[in-house]
Amino acid sequence: MNTRNGVEPAPAPGAGGSASVRPPAGAEPVRKILHVDMDAFYASVEQRDDPRLAGRPVIVGGRPEGRGVVAAASYEARAFGIHSAMPCARALRLCPEAVVVRPRFDVYRAVSRQIQALFRDITPLVEPLSLDEAYLDVTGSDVCAGSATRIARLLKQRIRDTTGLTASAGVSTNKMLAKLASAMEKPDGLTVIAPGQAAALLTDLPVARLPGVGPATARRLADLGLTTCRDLASYPAAGLAAALGRAGTRLGELARGEDTRPVRPDRPRKSVGAETTFDRDLRDPEALDAVLDELAAKVARRLADGRVGGRRVTLKLRYANFDTVTRSTTLPVPDHRAEWLRSVAASLLQRTEAGTRPARLLGITVGDLVALAPTGGQAGLFDD
Repeated sequence: MNTRNGVEPAPAPGAGGSASVRPPAGAEPVRKILHVDMDAFYASVEQRDDPRLAGRPVIVGGRPEGRGVVAAASYEARAFGIHSAMPCARALRLCPEAVVVRPRFDVYRAVSRQIQALFRDITPLVEPLSLDEAYLDVTGSDVCAGSATRIARLLKQRIRDTTGLTASAGVSTNKMLAKLASAMEKPDGLTVIAPGQAAALLTDLPVARLPGVGPATARRLADLGLTTCRDLASYPAAGLAAALGRAGTRLGELARGEDTRPVRPDRPRKSVGAETTFDRDLRDPEALDAVLDELAAKVARRLADGRVGGRRVTLKLRYANFDTVTRSTTLPVPDHRAEWLRSVAASLLQRTEAGTRPARLLGITVGDLVALAPTGGQAGLFDD
């Protein structure tokens, strides 16, 4: 069920009603989970603060003449195929009229704090995923008479009134379904997957849309003849476990719409990372260096979003034959900067056979996290 501009259609007969449906007496209450995701957050903040950027393709990222990458792109820029982690130079080839704006993480964090405060006015069960998205559990809330759909609409309006920005929201009975729902009607959308509707939605959904399914896992599932959630849900659990281990069992549950993960407020993060599986095996050192640039920028952005730095850097490399190696180092001072991370990761890559053996996956993870203060002696930590 989709809602837009404050209009909520009536529940379809037999569809289970809205997300506020009441369970039978004595039964476990139906969970009411929201996933709220700001629309093109960084780029939207820049367009809000500079009216000259309104309606124009905007890229938030590094210097295009160097190795800068796209941190965020407005919807006008996305129409040209521009996306995050893309080299800025390539983005400008796709859209020469795009405006490149340097990131202002202090501003984004300030806006994020405003939004998080609005969430916590509704429920203490808020699990931020980054500066621009979060899960909320409103199962026990009496706001809006307990209607999760109305709470989502209220939050969207409060976000617009407070920040001048739009958000998309998904409402359902678990985290996976809520996150899928929030992406269905972007931007400024509100989608509800009510009890009883998940099976029909998931039937033809590509397995690549499930959390934890990257290109490599999607290919392994395709080798088993599993391309949709219907295929995955009906495949024997023992076969999935044999092919993918515990991850296979977990994916089978997700394909059936089962997700019991709780919303965990203030969940401590043990590490921050990113990895990518290549469209084709790579041996060229320059191509691998370019991937390192993208990964370092992505991880640095996530560290900045979480206001943390790390001491331990781990590089993960998977060769074409699926042999996987890791190389790690621990440094005396925590950091979060992209250039620092790229330098450390490049030195770790030299301790592998990259460049002589074809590789299919590369990843960077930062651990031993510590909080970084954005003021005082750490005033410049979030620059660039």
